Amino acid sequence: MYLLLNYRHNGIFFTHTYIILPACLALASATLLLASGGLGIWVSLRKSALLQGVVSVCVYLCVSEYNNMYVFLLFIAHASSTVWDTAYMLPWFWAFQFVYLLVVVFCLEATAAALAYVNAGKVDSELAPFSSVFQRYTGRCQDPYSDAVDATQKELQCCGIYDYRDWLATPWFNHSGRGSVPHSCCNYTYHTCNGTLELPGLLYPKGCQVKLEEALLFVLHLIIWSSLAVALVETVGFVSMAQLMREQPLLEYGILDREYGILDREWA
Repeated sequence: MYLLLNYRHNGIFFTHTYIILPACLALASATLLLASGGLGIWVSLRKSALLQGVVSVCVYLCVSEYNNMYVFLLFIAHASSTVWDTAYMLPWFWAFQFVYLLVVVFCLEATAAALAYVNAGKVDSELAPFSSVFQRYTGRCQDPYSDAVDATQKELQCCGIYDYRDWLATPWFNHSGRGSVPHSCCNYTYHTCNGTLELPGLLYPKGCQVKLEEALLFVLHLIIWSSLAVALVETVGFVSMAQLMREQPLLEYGILDREYGILDREWA
């Protein structure tokens, strides 16, 4: 969520836009997980023997390969659409929807974790445009580069690329002739700071590229570990449901005797 909310200001510092794809998948996974949780509670309150057979499929999903899950998703989607046309209110229809959502969540989490792991190793290359953005700083409010730099320095509490001395090599510093850095470099705890280099202690000590890289790595690692944790919880839930279904066997059905059926018709 942090990466998505701040991409409007920080997106100009990244080389590619797919850096936010793991965050989008993680957010979609969390939304579907919440929906499947509510649906699962509703289905669990309905007494149906058909639900036992559907839940037993979860055990297969836990041990199947990743590619087989996508194939199985197509089967569940086709079965769900057929059931929707024939028996809208049957409990096992909602059970299929519950399992379908869980499998989609599992696939989204796995994809988000894989993409986050790959992008974590390419953070340096993704932040390559950082220096060029600072070189295009003009100090004007209408300039997108200036807005991005000021917003990033205020939000991340940083100054320059690596430190405040990086501003000395920018065209804006040389043309302004004021011998100061932007006010967004000032530490908010010092109200008397005006950006002058004579008092560097009033400026943020760390550079923005370092702070943004740390924040990005934290978000990517959080996505990886949270996806693994949720996947582990789902696996434990699948095994627990399978054990509960084993303790409560399915209803057994038998073929009625022909003579018994004739007597029933005569009695009716």
